[in-house]
Amino acid sequence: GPQIGAWLARATEGMLGMAGIGPGSQVLDVAAGAGDQTLTIANRVGPTGRVLATDLSPAILALARDNAARAGHTHVRTQVADGEDLGVEPGSFDAAVCRLGLMLFPDPLRGLREMQRALRPGGGICTVVFSQPEHNPCITVLLSTALKHAGLPPRDPYAPGGVLSLGRPGLIGEMFVAAGFEEVATTRIVAPFELPSARAYLEFVRSSASPIQQILAGLDEAAARAAWDDMEDRLSAFSTPTGWSGPNELLLTAGRRAGPSAPTARR
Repeated sequence: GPQIGAWLARATEGMLGMAGIGPGSQVLDVAAGAGDQTLTIANRVGPTGRVLATDLSPAILALARDNAARAGHTHVRTQVADGEDLGVEPGSFDAAVCRLGLMLFPDPLRGLREMQRALRPGGGICTVVFSQPEHNPCITVLLSTALKHAGLPPRDPYAPGGVLSLGRPGLIGEMFVAAGFEEVATTRIVAPFELPSARAYLEFVRSSASPIQQILAGLDEAAARAAWDDMEDRLSAFSTPTGWSGPNELLLTAGRRAGPSAPTARR
């Protein structure tokens, strides 16, 4: 909702710029979720452009479709698709983006190759993922506390499919090159999550498709409540005089499919 939009506003603007998205662009938005960034893209490309938003979840994608319809964006389409097997026409997009989705793919390199295939020569890509664990302490606190309460061993934060799995310095750039992209560059963005309280952050976590719920799924109500209370205690360390500010750091990585550059990318 609006919370996510505000939290990721700077990263989203950066992502659109680094992918070379402008008026008239044909854009592929992979793992789009409920699609607040899809609306931002739709505004940027205007009525002469088009946006295809894909996601693995039909229910979440239905939200994106409703949001686009409410905003009057007739140039936005949605398609249920696996990010590693998009089923789109090769070479049919000017730009591809994936905001906070790629790290959850079982095989992110395959996902990048799919996006590369979807781009026309010269087309741009930009992805947003979380950086390393020490710059994302809210996530590490959530995971370690949930695992402890569930009686599970600590997890390697860089294990494939985890929220922080693409945060190891240099890794995502190497993947872009392996997927065949040129002019690969990564930018770090500090993106603190500003909310009234740690409890408000946990409410956000509970309302999103967070892996924390899966970890706690086997606990009874009292044990689960104890886990959430413990998380709230530990996250209260990030309280400020005016509310709560959870530190996060994001990596924006951009590249280009070989070929002549897109007109919108020649800023």
